[in-house]
Amino acid sequence: MPMPRSVVWHDAAIAAPHGVTIVWDAERSPLLDQAGQRFLTRLVALGGSARDGGPPLTVHVTTRHDPSFLTLAAREHYTLDVQPGAIRIAADGETGVLRAFATLLQMIQRGPGGVSFAGASIDDAPRFAWRGSMVDSARHFMQVATLKRHLDAMEMTKLNVLHWHLSDGAAFRIESLRFPRLQAVGGHGEVYTRAQIRDIVAYARDRGIRVVPEIDVPGHTLAILQAYPALAAHTPDDADARHANLPAMDPTNPATLTFVTQLFAETESLFPDRYVHAGGDEVQPKQWTGNPAIMAFMKAHGLATPQALQATFTNAVAAMLSRQGKIMIAWDEVSESPLPRDVVVQAWRSSKFVASATAAGHPVIVSAGYYLDLLQPSADLYAVDPLDPRASGLTQAQADRIRGKMGPLVDAFTRDPTATLSSAQATLVLGGEAPLWAEIVSDAMMEYRMWPRMAALAERFWSPATQADTADMLDRLPAIEDTLCRAGLQADANHAREIALLSPDRPDPIRILADATSPVRYYAHNLHRPAGQPAVLDTLADVAQPDALAAVRFNRLAVAYRAGDHALAPQLRAQLTQWHDNDDAIRALAASHPALQNTLMASAALRDLAQVGLDALAGHAPTPQAHALLARMDADHAASANMSASMTSAQPAGDLLVEIAPGIRALAGL
Repeated sequence: MPMPRSVVWHDAAIAAPHGVTIVWDAERSPLLDQAGQRFLTRLVALGGSARDGGPPLTVHVTTRHDPSFLTLAAREHYTLDVQPGAIRIAADGETGVLRAFATLLQMIQRGPGGVSFAGASIDDAPRFAWRGSMVDSARHFMQVATLKRHLDAMEMTKLNVLHWHLSDGAAFRIESLRFPRLQAVGGHGEVYTRAQIRDIVAYARDRGIRVVPEIDVPGHTLAILQAYPALAAHTPDDADARHANLPAMDPTNPATLTFVTQLFAETESLFPDRYVHAGGDEVQPKQWTGNPAIMAFMKAHGLATPQALQATFTNAVAAMLSRQGKIMIAWDEVSESPLPRDVVVQAWRSSKFVASATAAGHPVIVSAGYYLDLLQPSADLYAVDPLDPRASGLTQAQADRIRGKMGPLVDAFTRDPTATLSSAQATLVLGGEAPLWAEIVSDAMMEYRMWPRMAALAERFWSPATQADTADMLDRLPAIEDTLCRAGLQADANHAREIALLSPDRPDPIRILADATSPVRYYAHNLHRPAGQPAVLDTLADVAQPDALAAVRFNRLAVAYRAGDHALAPQLRAQLTQWHDNDDAIRALAASHPALQNTLMASAALRDLAQVGLDALAGHAPTPQAHALLARMDADHAASANMSASMTSAQPAGDLLVEIAPGIRALAGL
């Protein structure tokens, strides 16, 4: 995962009991030497140590220097031939070698005779040039070691852009020599030093990954404005601190553009990539309409709306960045006013902005449908294609349901059923990027909130559009998660530690319940938190996985049983019995751990569903109570099935969804 664009499987596996050696059949660089060493190290982690006493299997590598390395035009194509006697890699450039190594590591087969590789001939190249993951270090500070493990996992799944969100209302995380108050006031004690940033950028470069920083202007700037209040549209106060996303800069103040110019120029030496993200999202019009001086400026300059004022400022920032040799990326709000065509629009509110921005001639990065913090499972994310301008967004009926809460802002999140994408427009879609906003994601949680769902999206961004079988993807998802964790990702280990914190003396019942549940979706869990207060992540819904893989597996087995594979009955019965009996343990723990009280309803539902399944395996027809229980599970899922529902519906107790109902329906023949 990602699945290569062309694979021809061979019958026999290629054994390598005595390990592997790499032979470079062309000139190589220090970067490739390091890549080869990483490959051999990971080979041991994934396949075990080699036995002495025989010749190693040779991996022959042929490539050439790519002058476009670490740009959008990087040559990522490679061929990989795994045949008896040798493995051969031929790549168009250094990046292609990295991608071939990533594929080969996923072809390892472990056995009593040692490691072997699945035999195959592969011809592979990415569908999209931009395959990104966005890390939000502003709302929660992510440690350097965490970021490096994430970059390793990105390399192993062929992702190539780390969009690093470093500035927001919550904090400013870059050490600045020019504006030291940014870290002193806005950093809240956790700032990346310049040396650490250069280290991360170099670490990413070695893995064929570009690092694109984001400094958000003119909105989402409370941290900057607390340090430099003269730039603010309104002097920040305690109310702003409770709503950190609201405060905005004063774009009519000449000092604002001077500040932004100097700040971006300073970061240029830290981030060599041609692209830089300047934010531009969610500017609240009242920030400017409530300031008489700003309104007077708008009138004097013929700017009828706050959007026109923002367009003027955005154009100035884009021109400034162009003079600095950079290309500006901004969120899709900026596309609603005229901008230079080379400004890259990141579509996030709805897929329709893919169509409208490309129609205006802008390159586009697609994030609509890929927000990991919405806590959707991999299957939902995987179903969204970057080139489908109708894939993500609210229906008109859903939008109308929450118009009273959101006002006209809801229209931006609404699908356009008439949106289309011509072949010319499709060429402007650079690729996709999955953001993980970190309001309720700590450093300890980041890896398991990203993975394995990020691997499913890596496939959506790399593989051909025809590679879209969700069931097949879910079959492979646990394997890629295991591969990444064996190679060093701490997703599973951190998840286990976070669960153990809920019940240090006896974590197993919590783990069993977590395996069958997921958190509610579309920010329904966030809505229960008081604005401006630090997130206290101490409930099962905080740490439960959007992909309850044990439940996914059970559901698949139940469907297979219903289709006639009755040999699965003992396995299904054992799993159902464990879930049924776990409720007693949860109730005993909740008596002494008050934070677990809100898990009781989910635990009881899991117990009762398990009983329905056990009854079905015993040949009993479902009772009216079973029908009512399954209907309740449907209602629980519907309550956070989209943004409209999450804002208007009561959520299940504990913000937990029980995920085994599809399997129970299959067993019961419903």
